[in-house]
Amino acid sequence: MDVRRRPVNPLCTSKDASAGEPLKQQQVSSPKASDALPLPLYLTNGLFFTMFFSVMYFLLVRWREKIRNSIPLHVVTLSELLAMVSLIASVIYLLGFFGIGFVQSFVSRSNSDSWDIEDENAEQLIIEEDSRRGPCAAATTLGCVVPPPPVRKIAPMVPQQPAKAALSQTEKPAPIIMPALSEDDEEIIQSVVQGKTPSYSLESKLGDCMRAASIRKEALQRITGKSLEGLPLEGFDYESILGQCCEMPVGYVQIPVGIAGPLLLDGREYSVPMATTEGCLVASTNRGCKAIFVSGGANSILLRDGMTRAPVVRFTTAKRAAELKFFVEDPANFEILSLMFNKSSRFARLQGIQCAIAGKNLYMRFSCSTGDAMGMNMVSKGVQNVLDYLQSEYPDMDVIGISGNFCSDKKPAAVNWIEGRGKSVVCEAIIKEDVVKKVLKTEVAALVELNMLKNLTGSAMAGALGGFNAHASNIVSAVYLATGQDPAQNVESSHCITMMEAVNDGKDLHISVTMPSIEVGTVGGGTQLASQSACLNLLGVKGANRDAPGSNARLLATIVAGSVLAGELSLMSAISAGQLVKSHMKYNRSIKDISQVINSS
Repeated sequence: MDVRRRPVNPLCTSKDASAGEPLKQQQVSSPKASDALPLPLYLTNGLFFTMFFSVMYFLLVRWREKIRNSIPLHVVTLSELLAMVSLIASVIYLLGFFGIGFVQSFVSRSNSDSWDIEDENAEQLIIEEDSRRGPCAAATTLGCVVPPPPVRKIAPMVPQQPAKAALSQTEKPAPIIMPALSEDDEEIIQSVVQGKTPSYSLESKLGDCMRAASIRKEALQRITGKSLEGLPLEGFDYESILGQCCEMPVGYVQIPVGIAGPLLLDGREYSVPMATTEGCLVASTNRGCKAIFVSGGANSILLRDGMTRAPVVRFTTAKRAAELKFFVEDPANFEILSLMFNKSSRFARLQGIQCAIAGKNLYMRFSCSTGDAMGMNMVSKGVQNVLDYLQSEYPDMDVIGISGNFCSDKKPAAVNWIEGRGKSVVCEAIIKEDVVKKVLKTEVAALVELNMLKNLTGSAMAGALGGFNAHASNIVSAVYLATGQDPAQNVESSHCITMMEAVNDGKDLHISVTMPSIEVGTVGGGTQLASQSACLNLLGVKGANRDAPGSNARLLATIVAGSVLAGELSLMSAISAGQLVKSHMKYNRSIKDISQVINSS
């Protein structure tokens, strides 16, 4: 069998070529990737690459949220459906772009090196095949002379550099999304990144807190190489926190706020705002509020109201330290000391000074009322005035620190548990037998026994300090965040002992919470922010009470204690009835059947 190379010529002439008509070039045009849109190739490539990565990023974020929230992946929203359609379109385009190029290169190599096989039927098969394409193709196959096509002027091809750049993007991670910046802002950002302009000075230099936060956020992203896309910047009044709440802001964190209630306390109803990310917490506290409401409500008693600060001073001998202790504790000197203390504020009123000696070091625990403010700054100023006075009377006194941890602030301490700090409150309620059974789904005797073995004995076995409760800190933290309190003071404010006792011949349940150090205020700090101020207004304790200074803060403390009472009642009932895991699986965890997962593994 004879094998020979056959040149392939895609050009052909028309039927009227012999008549002198101009020859027409027929070239089979293969589909191109750029045919997808009437745009230059580099723009089309860039558009589809951008769509591909954007949609992939959106879907990955959505799938991650579904996994965290235990939402089945097959549940698709309209936005996700549109994203999937866009993803499929971009994938088809990209596959076509690379696939067509590969096929065209392969065909071109094959055409340049095609072979014919001559045998008895080879020529006839070629003729039949070419006859399907038209007479010109058959003429070419049979060796007919085909005149060359007319010469055309073809514009030079411009290299598609942007397309090449688009291809290189596949090797890079998704870029940080940067907002459109003015030239002035860009210069300031570069100055911050290079360390020429301190980040903390942007507000004072620019005079625009929002702009300063935006520039700081962008500079932080460039310095760290980490994206802050999920941290919102817009929609917050940064002027309101300047110099009092937060320094060098770059955004704000969103925490959902739920409502528990109505809480019937001292004959009044309250809708309690709770800011939390823990599922089941608001629902559980709400159930406790319902049980208290249908049982006639709860009552509260304020035992003490006094913020504390305890400086530490040192002398050369323990004798000199003891002499100052006796002077401070002498009732005859209290008038002059209170005069020095009270001049710091029209609301600050010195209540007493408790001293403790450690060698030649003296700790003086000042206690005072602070009106509707939480009062840490107020009491500190009053203490400083007293120290200045004592320094003149005891020149050998060395002030080591205005806070010596005998206060004690933001730390669990026995002195707060015993002596109290802030507002000391007791809250109680009697829950009827039918309410315990129908609403709380348990029995009075079971609750009493569980409280004794868990909250009392169990906490004692653990060496707890003020932690003789089920989860008081859960409710305290949620209410504190919603109302603008200092969240760090949840440490001592959550000191609580929960007591349960069967009453009325064992039919009903008496429950109480005793909280000796609830530290709250309705003015100052975070209470003046818009969201927190709205929550305080919901409770009817927004701002200072002009008629009775301090009454708003005291009322807020009793509401915190009442909310803790509701939370303790509901959680203890859930544990007693064996519903704790089930409720958390429903509201706070995956809906998967753990037993099936264990069996399958």
